[in-house]
Amino acid sequence: MKSRCFGLFATVFALGNVLAQVPENLVTEKVPPIPPELKSAVGRYLEFRAAGFSDWHPTKREMLITTRFADVTQLHMVKMPGGARRQLTFLPEPVSGGSFDPKQGAFVVFSQDSGGGEFFQLHRYDLADGRITLLTDGKSRNTGPRWSNSGNWLAYSSTRRTGRDTDIFVMDPRQPESDRLALQVKGGGWGVLDWSPDDKQLLLSEYISINESRIHLLNHASGEVQLLTPSGGGKVSWTGALFAKDGKSIFVVTDKDSEFQRLCRLDLATKKLTPFGAEARDDVEAFDLSADGRKLAVVSNQEGVSVLRLLDARSGKILRTPKLPLGVIGAMKWHANNRDLAFTLSSARSPNDVYVLDAKTGKTERWTESETGGLDPANFVEPELIRVKSFDGLPVSAFLYRPDAKKFPGPRPVLVNIHGGPEGQSRPIFQARNNYYLNALGVVVLYPNVRGSTGFGKTFLTLDNGFKREDSVNDIGAFLDWIERDASLDKGRVAVIGGSYGGYMVLASLGHHGRRLRCGVDAVGISNFLTFLKNTQDYRRDLRRVEYGDERDPAMAVFLGKISPANHADKIQKPLFVIQGLNDPRVPASESEQMVKAIREHGGTAWYLMAKDEGHGFQKKRNVDFMFQSTVLFLQEHLLN
Repeated sequence: MKSRCFGLFATVFALGNVLAQVPENLVTEKVPPIPPELKSAVGRYLEFRAAGFSDWHPTKREMLITTRFADVTQLHMVKMPGGARRQLTFLPEPVSGGSFDPKQGAFVVFSQDSGGGEFFQLHRYDLADGRITLLTDGKSRNTGPRWSNSGNWLAYSSTRRTGRDTDIFVMDPRQPESDRLALQVKGGGWGVLDWSPDDKQLLLSEYISINESRIHLLNHASGEVQLLTPSGGGKVSWTGALFAKDGKSIFVVTDKDSEFQRLCRLDLATKKLTPFGAEARDDVEAFDLSADGRKLAVVSNQEGVSVLRLLDARSGKILRTPKLPLGVIGAMKWHANNRDLAFTLSSARSPNDVYVLDAKTGKTERWTESETGGLDPANFVEPELIRVKSFDGLPVSAFLYRPDAKKFPGPRPVLVNIHGGPEGQSRPIFQARNNYYLNALGVVVLYPNVRGSTGFGKTFLTLDNGFKREDSVNDIGAFLDWIERDASLDKGRVAVIGGSYGGYMVLASLGHHGRRLRCGVDAVGISNFLTFLKNTQDYRRDLRRVEYGDERDPAMAVFLGKISPANHADKIQKPLFVIQGLNDPRVPASESEQMVKAIREHGGTAWYLMAKDEGHGFQKKRNVDFMFQSTVLFLQEHLLN
């Protein structure tokens, strides 16, 4: 009897240990326990950190950044290059950025959602006492806050009225009751770009698709709105507009009369559009004007690598082209002193960190240096750019990361990591946890840019639209052909991984190219375009119809059903790992659930991981850690063995 009791206790204890491995808000199906030796091996690769620039203090040479020191990203203050990061917020959910009131810096307005649902709320954080005040209604989606030049007003977009349309609201954050509707709009793509120098007018963007958008001018007092950008003559993209210092013209990025997004000046009186600076051979993706209106910082995308230039805002003459590591520049803003330009930079050998360029001397200082788990970043792999021709002769490219051939001799297994979007782009950023695949497992990682990716011109962007959707899946086939021709790669051990639209690409690739693949990992991916368009959040539906096709058209509905992976689960005969956030507003959890169900009904292998406190991707460290450990375990079992 005693022996039986002990045996029962041991069984229950062992089961408890297995369950204790899984964070309480995660649900797993078919995912085996994580072996202790794997947790130990991966450990240091889970301790990478990153820092993002949020805002300059208006009167001091100090800055607001976001970084993580516990489970989620919080706001921190940094007072000097390499200075200590002083944490301001201590909240259970990630803080996605903030800005000082632009005159005194007495408080910060920051944005935060709950459980990854992306229904962002604006809050005021008072630096004097750390008190936090909710500024918005606590229910709707509130995005893109922009301060007036006087610092008296904050304009932002909100779905508060209908849950679908992103109307424009204005408030004084010191008095939340001052909040008022400034412009009622139709559509989910409206946002605030800038205030005029006299604070009487607002520049508004109306996003229709990646290839079509408009700029409007709103009179703050009267509510009168004027379309600034010409309509007709085909689809044109207009983005990132800012007022010139005199208020008589705006700087704007557009692909009008150009294959690429270029910087132009638009005269508000005559509507004359004039290219500004050098001829565009690549996309301008960000710019900022100094407070005195004399200098423009402009970032362009050259085959995925960010190039920063400083221009004279009157003549367009290049003042400086600072030499920076090959990587990608993120948030960027001039200090009120007109000399310091802050930006974030991510490269293969450096996490996302904050740098400051001195426009007078050309010197760049690193203000933050994020931890890399004790690993030497100098040993991380730099990517190489490869180019192949697809099935129809179209050139497509990819970034390839190879492990050390001396440490890992012979043909190496390959992980094809497909970006989301689809209007996204694989770029040479820090690999973070993915360095484990390279440094510890000897896996080659390939990041393709299939047709429809950004950064290659507006024509390339449209080549996967509508009835051409599966042409991008055929591009993956071209990369698999290339892998087969490279003797250093093991064509018998290739896997696909991707998130969001990249998740759909994983599912579609397993269906189309399954005989050449060993397995796949799909995170928050679309499994059926018809159910996706039905169940995605209302404010997104029309925007996604422009990209994927309008299911209300009977012919398009038939096509979307035909190409949906959930309808062809019998063709997916290789193991699949599906990862999903329960609160995902973009790709609902039902997309993953129906895919897992369909795979299993056809006798296939499907692991499933769902987080009850996440949305479109995992953000909380405990969840991300378990997801990565599980992914490594899946790849060890189905790709490497």
